[in-house]
Amino acid sequence: MAATTETLTAERILEATEEVLRRHGPAKATVVDVARALGVSHGSVYRHFRTKAALREAVTKRWLDRTSERLAVIAAEDRDAGARLRDWLAALFEAKRHKAGDDPELFAPYMVLVEESGPAVGEHIEDLTAQLAAIIGAGVADGTFTAPDPLTAARAVFHATGRFHDPCHAREWTAPAIDDEFTAVVDLLLRGLRP
Repeated sequence: MAATTETLTAERILEATEEVLRRHGPAKATVVDVARALGVSHGSVYRHFRTKAALREAVTKRWLDRTSERLAVIAAEDRDAGARLRDWLAALFEAKRHKAGDDPELFAPYMVLVEESGPAVGEHIEDLTAQLAAIIGAGVADGTFTAPDPLTAARAVFHATGRFHDPCHAREWTAPAIDDEFTAVVDLLLRGLRP
């Protein structure tokens, strides 16, 4: 049954866009393809997203926000900062590894979209860094960690663990020793943050 413009939502468009990207890849996925998948005119899609670039940016943001939202739950927990930091980093690694390994048809197009995206990636990194800073700041406040500036420490932790969350390293995430290497890096970082 064809959708009507009254029932068409931005969320439905983004869901359809993900499916089109999965099937056709970013080079061949068009707004017309998305509209066709929804049973609407491409003008209906443009009413929600003014340009193809805006649609692609929204899809990228949606994808990145899924990870941020899961991690925010860990960041907000009221428990030992060291365990929280370890769990947060592990959850970030697992989320990125899951996206790369479990849905490669969608991960490959997202790699292209991330490269061409506007502010979505920068905002994602700022959000993740702020979450890390909150965990580190809580650890400083309760004496678990020492860091003159939790935000600077958060940036350092984020960059030091880049191999385990930056998609450019995705091919390495299935290596037999990757989990041991992750643990070694996190252990080193935690020791460095302790008083």
